[in-house]
Amino acid sequence: MRLLILGGTEFVGRAVTEAALARGWEITVFHRGRHAPPPGVAELLGDRTVEGGLAALAGVGEPDDGTFTWDLVVDTWSGAPSAVRDAARLLSGRAARYAYVSSRSVYDYPAPAGLSEDGPLVAGASPDADGDLSYALAKRGGELAALDAFGDRALLARAGLIIGPWENVGRLPWWLTRIARGGPVLAPGTPDLALQYIDVRDLAEWLLDAFGKGLSGPYDLVSRPGHTTMGELLNACVRATGSDAELRWTDAGRILAAGVEPWTDLPVWLPPGELYDSIHRSDVEKAYGTGLHCRPVEETVADTWAWLCELGGTAPQRADRPLTGIDPATEAKLLAG
Repeated sequence: MRLLILGGTEFVGRAVTEAALARGWEITVFHRGRHAPPPGVAELLGDRTVEGGLAALAGVGEPDDGTFTWDLVVDTWSGAPSAVRDAARLLSGRAARYAYVSSRSVYDYPAPAGLSEDGPLVAGASPDADGDLSYALAKRGGELAALDAFGDRALLARAGLIIGPWENVGRLPWWLTRIARGGPVLAPGTPDLALQYIDVRDLAEWLLDAFGKGLSGPYDLVSRPGHTTMGELLNACVRATGSDAELRWTDAGRILAAGVEPWTDLPVWLPPGELYDSIHRSDVEKAYGTGLHCRPVEETVADTWAWLCELGGTAPQRADRPLTGIDPATEAKLLAG
């Protein structure tokens, strides 16, 4: 199989690249050259955000026999939809299928518990949009751009919370590094709080399998509700790091009253309510019906810790995402009661 990845060097793109390499696929990555791709792939350099930035893609010759240059394109772009529009239009006659890694954020907020792929979508998105947009509008605009160019050859992978090796957003890496320091650790709410997430490697494997099955249209990609709990996640972090951390489960009301922000100050965690229902209680039976497999949280945590240790303990951080983690002084105050 001939795969083109728009990106391919960080987090989701890197996971797709590694999964395709393991299958023996022929891989080309188109990226800005900021990070080295894994060995064994062909590179095309360009910046989608500048005029003429797709020249390297445009310069790839098409086969003389009327077949496609690439069997599958995987696009992880999360910026202005116009970048997806331009790439998808350029590739519509050169690639058989186009998989756009979108987000469950495209659903109109608040998304009620049990929402599936037929739920109402955010209004106002455009495939031609430029400039700064909300994440929801950017991802929905990217979907529209992929559909405009590829129609029923487009696959929309609406991922939920993504964690695992190569994470550059700072959620699971923050918990691991905090717990590795040991001592009392502020654990939010109750340990039985159910979570939904997807290991980035399971997302990558599903994307490649979906190509073979000829899937198209939208799929919500995240584990079933309750695949793990907040307690299981944090206890897995304690075991993986081997630290002497003591998890101090603290009432959500006290945490919120102290001005602590769920999701950012305490990554992954959301107290029960509208946002929790939107993130951690979605219906994903459509994806499971196509073979989606989500590995145990213990494996995701252990492998992410091993990856962090290989890097010296400091995870990469996307410049366009805010830093995560509670202020140590605020945590100490809450722990002191």
